[in-house]
Amino acid sequence: MDFEHSERARQIIPLVERFVRERVKPNERLYDEQLVHSSDFRQWRIPPIMEQLKAEAKSLGLWNFFLPDSDLGPGLDNRDYAPLAEIMGQSLIAPEVFNCNAPDTGNAEVLVRYGSEEQKEKWLEPLLDARIRSGFAMTEPAVASSDATNMQATAEIVGDEVVLNGQKWWTSGAGDPRCKFVIFMGVTDKNAERHQRHSMVLVPLDTPGVKILRMVPIFGQLSEPHGHGEIIFDNVRLPKSAFIAGPGRGFEIAQGRLGPGRIHHCMRTIGAAEVALERLCRRAVGRVAFGKPLANLGGNREIIANCRMAIEQARLYTLKAAWALDKYGVFGALADVCAIKVVAPNVLQMVVDAAIQIHGGEGISDPELNQLMAMARVLRIADGPDEVHRGVVARMEIRKYL
Repeated sequence: MDFEHSERARQIIPLVERFVRERVKPNERLYDEQLVHSSDFRQWRIPPIMEQLKAEAKSLGLWNFFLPDSDLGPGLDNRDYAPLAEIMGQSLIAPEVFNCNAPDTGNAEVLVRYGSEEQKEKWLEPLLDARIRSGFAMTEPAVASSDATNMQATAEIVGDEVVLNGQKWWTSGAGDPRCKFVIFMGVTDKNAERHQRHSMVLVPLDTPGVKILRMVPIFGQLSEPHGHGEIIFDNVRLPKSAFIAGPGRGFEIAQGRLGPGRIHHCMRTIGAAEVALERLCRRAVGRVAFGKPLANLGGNREIIANCRMAIEQARLYTLKAAWALDKYGVFGALADVCAIKVVAPNVLQMVVDAAIQIHGGEGISDPELNQLMAMARVLRIADGPDEVHRGVVARMEIRKYL
C-alpha cells in the first residue's frame, strides 16, 4: 500500500491550501452577510463573493478536482483527490469555490460514466463549468430509505415516454436558484430482480408536474442557498431518452456514484475535525478558570490527545479506502468505504462536541461549531446510516469464517 501522492497532486496541494487560507477563509463572514436568509427558498440568492471566488479559482486551474478523467479535470485519482477534499473541508464554502460541491460531483460522475452524449452536452458541460447546479432525488418520506429497495416512487415506461410519480425529500441542492435538473430514482419494473427494478432519470426542474413543496430544515436551519427539497413528482412525462444508461440500472449507477462520494465526504469531514480541534486547543490554552488555563484542568489534555489520535486514525483509514477504490474498484473496496463512512462522521462529532464543551455557553451559540456539529450528525445518516454500513462490514468480516 502506497500513500505517496502523485507529482501532479503534490503540485496542487499547496495551491489549494494557499487559496483556502488567503481567499476563502477570510471571506466566509462576507459570504454569510450576503446570504438571503428567508423561509421562502424562492427568495434565495447566490452571494456575489462566491461567484468572485469561483472565477479566481477557475482562472488558476483549481477546478473540478474530483473527476479522474484528465480531459475534464486535472486527472487525479481518489487517493490524490483525498487530501484536497480534506483541505476543502476546512471551510463550509470551499467545495463550491473549486466546483467540487455535492451533489454536483456525484451527478457529474454519473453523467460521465453512464450519460448519453446528448445528456453530457446539455447537462454535464454546464455543470462542470458551474453555469448550473443540480439535485439528487432518491430518499422518500414514506419508507425506510436506508433500504433502497423500499422506494415506492415510479419511473414507468408508457409508450415512448417515462412517467414519474412519487414524493422525494432530502433532495440536496433543490433550493439553489441555479438548480436546473435533478436525478430521480424510481421503480420501473416491480417484477424484476430486486436490484434491477429501479432506474435513474434525468429530470429538468421546469418539467410540468414537478412541484417543490419546501426545504427540509436541519436543526432548524434551511441550508440556504442550496437546501434539501421535498418534491412531488405528479405524472411527470419525459422522453425515454431521459433514462440514464437505460431502464433497470438504477442500483448499478447508485453504487458507482456512492463509492467516490463517500471518500469525498469523509476527507472533508476530517478537514472539519481539524478545524474543531484547533478551536478546542486555542480555547484550552487561552481561557483561564480557577487560576489555570483550561488545558491544565480536569481531563482536557486527555480529551485533546484522544481527538488527535482519532483524527489521524480516520485519515489513514480513509486514505486506505481511497487507495483500495482506485486499485480494486467499488466492490473490492466496499468494506473499507462502508467503514470510513461510520468512522469519519463519528470522529467529527466527538471532536466538535469536545470543542463545544470547552467553550461552555459560548460553544452552544457559536455559529461555526454549531454548523460543524450539524454536519457531523447529518453525515451519520446521509448516504446510509451508521447501522447499515456496520452491517455490511460485519457481514463481510463474518464471511471470512464460513
